[in-house]
Amino acid sequence: MMQTTQSVQFSNVEAASQRLAPWIERTPVLRSTTFDQLCGRTLYFKCENFQKTGSFKFRGAMNALLQLSPEQQRAGVVTHSSGNHAQALAKAAQLLGITSYIVMPNNAPAVKKAAVQQYGGQITECEPNVEARVKVCNELAKKTGAVLIPPFDHPHIIAGQGTATLELLQEVPHLDAVVIPVGGGGLLSGGIIAAKAVSPKIQVFGAEPLNVNDAARSIAAGDRCANTTGATSVADGLLVNIGEITFPIIQQGVQQILTVSEEEILQNMRLIWERMKIIVEPSSAVGLAAVRAEAFQKLDNLAHVGVILCGGNVAVDYF
Repeated sequence: MMQTTQSVQFSNVEAASQRLAPWIERTPVLRSTTFDQLCGRTLYFKCENFQKTGSFKFRGAMNALLQLSPEQQRAGVVTHSSGNHAQALAKAAQLLGITSYIVMPNNAPAVKKAAVQQYGGQITECEPNVEARVKVCNELAKKTGAVLIPPFDHPHIIAGQGTATLELLQEVPHLDAVVIPVGGGGLLSGGIIAAKAVSPKIQVFGAEPLNVNDAARSIAAGDRCANTTGATSVADGLLVNIGEITFPIIQQGVQQILTVSEEEILQNMRLIWERMKIIVEPSSAVGLAAVRAEAFQKLDNLAHVGVILCGGNVAVDYF
């Protein structure tokens, strides 16, 4: 298993940025006059739906694989994921000639399963809960000798994900705030590290579904809280609990965790499709929904706001 005790510094994010440059897409930052008017602010959308495999997850997966030893690469890699990390790891492994074993819940979106198979990932299905995913993943790792690459709770993953926010601030350095969706916390924790190093006064907000609001409850409690058994959301990419490594970073650096309803998520996903003419998945719409929500609208002195659109892996006949 990969070492998971080291801390994550901005230097790790910078190194990841250089390491990943030949492999990833430097995704565009888009504007929308419609959303500027709706929100009363100038918004800048970092479009990770245009990243390889359709989400930011490719950054962390490739960053982790590029740091494996030759012996570890020969052994293969294994992970569990509802879809985006699964696709990212399978594609990164395919590019590097590494065998990948992917544990996916049996109710994962068909479009995501199909992509994993296309990228050469060997899928093993499991029951749709965290305990089953971890159990099957650990069994596969023991059986195959493959190296476990966690979906979010690892320094190499966190550093890789932080490169998305780093790129955003390199292009738009005058941001007052950035809003980042949070599930396990890899994207948010990496974003905090990058944002605070580049622009110490910037405010970083997390955004998550109210139905699975473990990050907000964890911040309020001062310790990690889990989602209740059976809790679900249309934002399937955000269903996991906040990580052991990611939580302290988020706890120290996040301004606030904003929560949004299922209706708000779907409404804003449709609006992005219709007004920006790009396809994003429900998890991506959580950030815009948070910016449009009353809690954020009440905040002052946040004229320029970055929003991470984390992915676009969704069936086009969703609505």
